[in-house]
Amino acid sequence: MENCIFCKIVRKEIPSHIVYEDDNFLAFLDINPQSAGHCQVIPKKHYRWVWDLPAQTGVPGNIGEYFTVVQKVAQAQQKAFNTDFILSKIIGDEVEHAHIWVFPNNKIKDNSKDFEKNAKKIKENL
Repeated sequence: MENCIFCKIVRKEIPSHIVYEDDNFLAFLDINPQSAGHCQVIPKKHYRWVWDLPAQTGVPGNIGEYFTVVQKVAQAQQKAFNTDFILSKIIGDEVEHAHIWVFPNNKIKDNSKDFEKNAKKIKENL
C-alpha cells in the first residue's frame, strides 16, 4: 500500500529503530511507547488485519511464523528489561496494517524512552 505508514517503514522510506528483521517480518520500536522497548511487530507484506495472514504451514509469512517472531521479540524484551511481565495487544484500528504491540510492563527499573539504547538492548537479547 503506497500510503501505509508501516509499508513505508518496511521500504525504509521512514526511519525507525528496527530490532528484528527477516524476509517476512519486521519489529521496530513504537514512536509513542507505552513503556521502554515497546515494539510493533508487522508482516512486511501488507495485510489489513493480523487475521488475514495465511494460516497454511509452509507458506512463507504465515501466521504461525508471525507469532514465532512475536515470541522472539517478547523473550528478548524479558531479558533486556529484566521482567517476565510482557504485554501484547492486537487491535489494529490505529494503523491499517496488521500489527501486534509487544511491550514490557511500565514498572520495569529502567523505563527510559531512549530509543537507541532500548533498541540495542533488545537486539543484544534476540
